[in-house]
Amino acid sequence: MLSSTISSLTRFNRHSSSHSRFPSSNSISATMASSLLSPSISVQNLAFNSSEPFRSSSGLAGSNHGIRSFGPRSSNKSRVFASVSVGSPAVAVDDSFFKDYKPNYAFLFPGQGAQAIGMGQEAQNVPAAATLYKKANEILGFDLLDVCINGPKEKLDSTVLSQPAIYVTSLAAVELLCARDGGQQIIDSVDVTCGLSLGEYTALAFAGAFSFEDGLKLVKLRGEAMQEAADAAKSAMVSVIGLDSDKVQLLCDAANEEVDEADKVQIANFLCAGNYAVSGGLKGVEAVEAKAKSFKARMTVFFCLSFKYQLFPCFYQVRLAVAGAFHTSFMEPAVSRLEAALAATEIRAPRIPVISNVDAQPHADPDTIKKILARQVTSPVQWETTVKTLLTRGLKKSYELGPGKVIAGIVKRIDKNAETENIGA
Repeated sequence: MLSSTISSLTRFNRHSSSHSRFPSSNSISATMASSLLSPSISVQNLAFNSSEPFRSSSGLAGSNHGIRSFGPRSSNKSRVFASVSVGSPAVAVDDSFFKDYKPNYAFLFPGQGAQAIGMGQEAQNVPAAATLYKKANEILGFDLLDVCINGPKEKLDSTVLSQPAIYVTSLAAVELLCARDGGQQIIDSVDVTCGLSLGEYTALAFAGAFSFEDGLKLVKLRGEAMQEAADAAKSAMVSVIGLDSDKVQLLCDAANEEVDEADKVQIANFLCAGNYAVSGGLKGVEAVEAKAKSFKARMTVFFCLSFKYQLFPCFYQVRLAVAGAFHTSFMEPAVSRLEAALAATEIRAPRIPVISNVDAQPHADPDTIKKILARQVTSPVQWETTVKTLLTRGLKKSYELGPGKVIAGIVKRIDKNAETENIGA
């Protein structure tokens, strides 16, 4: 969601395919569930071999969920592991299944703020990617591609539209990658994935936790619920540059001493060293901005997240293309709607680790994933810890798929030697 932030700060600081490549209902989770349709049938013992990826042959046109499956990797252990579909007997899933994952190649997906007029245009050259937009139009009830390509910008920047637009465009980028020479080999090599805020849903779709269609429905509802929560209160965001996270927390504490409970602020996004986003009530954010100099922050970038309110003078001003104080308690009204939607959605165990924004850990249990996704909108994004953990565990290369080049920039700021590649659409 902070793509606009990083894009500004980065500047300041320094083919053809007819098959879709994402997991379908015939994913590994469905295979594991097949032994659980009757309580009398024992759970299968499944061996995961990183050199023998499981694959589904179902293509886009022939799949109920429209997405093709990729093979699970990153585990050389054989364990009793099961994921059940809706209506089958309740069976506990080992949520720590991916705990000891060893990443080699990662797919990283952007969040809100990465959107830009013209995105999706290149995707129309690849039939499988173009089909995703057609499916999206059916689900959303309007021409998403037209908004992506032609705008207007104000419409594309709205939370309700930008989240579905980025989700679809990011998965279309996977199709573009698949269509190029060597692309399928890259996709097959990916053994971990994650995304920034909204991008976590894209990562889960790529990993087969839910279908493209179900993911889009969730993202649509998420955007609507977050927009409604943002409209209900005056909130804002400020990006504090040049301080470590401990000092930013002290800055928040100092600001909170001067405002009422309703205007308190907190760190909402841990992006990378020296760059943390603080969100909360408008008065609290004003207090943060006023005190930043005394804490020796090099620069603060103030964002009025509800576009109804006027920006006040500060060192540097940019409007962030999001609608409210995301990843704080201001989003609490959105949680109940998300919980209801997630409860009604079939979520399967991902075929590869998907790192959560909430705790920077991979989760395998579908029920746990649902709870975490509901909590995500009110919880700080642990992106810095996520990237550091991937690199510490041996990540060789990461690919940013979707609009913009923000995530690759963050990775480089965490480790200038990290190898990254952008795949746009």
